[in-house]
This record gives sequence, C-alpha cells and structure tokens, in this order.
Amino acid sequence: MTPMQKLVLWRLAQLPLILLAVYTLTFVLVWVIPGNPLEQSEGRRPAPAVEAAMQAQWNLDDPWTFYWSYLGDISGVNWLLGNQQGAVFDFGPSLRHENWTVGELIGDQLPVSMTVGIAAILLALILGITAGTLGGLRPGRLIDGLTSGLTIIGVSIPAFVIAAALMLVGGVWLDWFPIGGWGSFAHVVLPAIALSLPFAAWIARLTRQGVIEQLQADYVRTVRAKGVSEHTVVLHHVLPNAMLPVLSYLGPATAAALTGSFVVEKVFAVPGLGMHFVDAVLSKDVTMIMGVVLTYSALLVLFNLAVDVLYAWIDPRVRVGASA
Repeated sequence: MTPMQKLVLWRLAQLPLILLAVYTLTFVLVWVIPGNPLEQSEGRRPAPAVEAAMQAQWNLDDPWTFYWSYLGDISGVNWLLGNQQGAVFDFGPSLRHENWTVGELIGDQLPVSMTVGIAAILLALILGITAGTLGGLRPGRLIDGLTSGLTIIGVSIPAFVIAAALMLVGGVWLDWFPIGGWGSFAHVVLPAIALSLPFAAWIARLTRQGVIEQLQADYVRTVRAKGVSEHTVVLHHVLPNAMLPVLSYLGPATAAALTGSFVVEKVFAVPGLGMHFVDAVLSKDVTMIMGVVLTYSALLVLFNLAVDVLYAWIDPRVRVGASA
C-alpha cells in the first residue's frame, strides 16, 4: 500500500469519529437553545395533548432518547438492524416544513449553495492570485501598495456589509444585476462577488508572500543565469511553488465558502441551504439543524482530504515525508 493510499484510508477512518464529535456538540447546543420547534411562525401552538403526542413521536420529550435514536437513524445502524425503512442515512422529517424530510431539503438546496460557493472560490482564485502576483513581483512599488490596501479592506469588511453595498450599487443604482432571487447566471454574480472578496484577500496575501520568497530562492537565480525569460521564470518556476500555501488554504476556504454563504444567501434571498439553516436555528428545527451541520462537517473533512492528496501529489517533499 502506497503512502498516498494510507493517507486516504487514515483520513476516511477518522471521518466517523469527527462526525460523532460534531453530532454530540451540535446536539448539546441545539438542546439548550430556547424555543419550541412545534410553535408556529405566527405564535400559535398546538393543543397540549397534540403537542405531547408530537414530542413523543419525535422523542423531543427526552433528549437522551432522541440522541441515541437519531444517531442510529443518521448512521445507518437502525437500517442495518432492520428498524428503519427507506434511506440508509435518514435525517428524519423537518419539524418546520410539512411533508418535507431533511434529506429532501438538503438535496434540493445544497446545489444552490454549492453553486454560489464554488463560483466565489473560483473568483477569489482569479482575483487573489492576480493581485498577489502583481504585488509580489514589485514589492514596495505603487501596485504593491494598491493590492495590499485592497487586501486589508477585503479582510476587514464583513461579507454582509459587502453584500449590502453590492446590492445598492450593482442592483439599485446601476441596475446591472437582480438584487435577489434565483434562476439565472445573473443571480449568481452579486452573491459570488460578496462571498469571494474576503477569500480573495487572503489568497492575495499568501500569493504575494510566496512569490517574494520564491524570487529570492537559489534555483530562480540559477534559472535566470541560464538565460530563461522572466515570463517563463515566473509562470513555470515561481508561481507553481508559490501556490503551495494557497493550495493548503483552499480546502478549508472552500468549505468556509459553503458555510459562509448563510448570511449572503439571506441578504440576497438566495434559496440555498444557508437560508434554510438560518430559519431552522430561529425556529429550533432540531432535525434540520443537525442534518445541515453534519452535511457541512462531512464536506469540510472531504475537502481537506482532497487538498492533502493534491498537495502530496504536487509536492514530492510531502510524499517523501509521508513514506519516511
């Protein structure tokens, strides 16, 4: 078995333990949140007898019963024991969306959130690598000062402030893009820009530092001494090595772009999973909260695993270290 295969198997073996820890922590936090998932949005509540029956049906009257029974449902244990029909990993019904299961809502809305998140990461890579490279090639010059200033702004301003400004400028004043909703490419632009700028700022900082370090390396001086053009030096030697820190950042950044889209989706009324999660927290939809948190936790682990594998494939030093 190769070191790469050992790495993948080891990280996949850790996944159930990580998800169990996330499940337990989320369960504790959800249970201490004030509110009642059976209360209607207009303040109405069912009759006491009906409420008691519904709580018993979903084990909301006993936290420990809920913990173990729901864990059995979502882990597939109850399905293996024959105590569960339907899906192997069953997140149960949504307590706020009648006739909808949590799995159906996640399957319906997760692609929307992933579209916004992936578009934001791609845009962040384009902006961040371009700005970081320009600043790193001319440290201390005007272009470096401009890109560094924009980087500080991107890191400092929250996404919801950027979203509101983009909505005002691009959606109201200029009327270039719709300010809310979903259905076309135009609806993706403003949310993706709002979500991408903080990530672009961090990528620019990592790229700038990496370019500066690589330009001072001995191998770059050797390549230049051989008469290789500066364009080739930058594209084929400096940038590939300068991108390694960016690659390490890309895994958690991609997962953060998905989870960080909650606020942006709410501002732009994008019908993604983030907006449902915010509503679930406000209404204490226990099953919806648990399902979304576990889904995003699994995505975070898998994204980080993908980045580790890609990093080890690109950088031979990592493979040597893994095999030692």
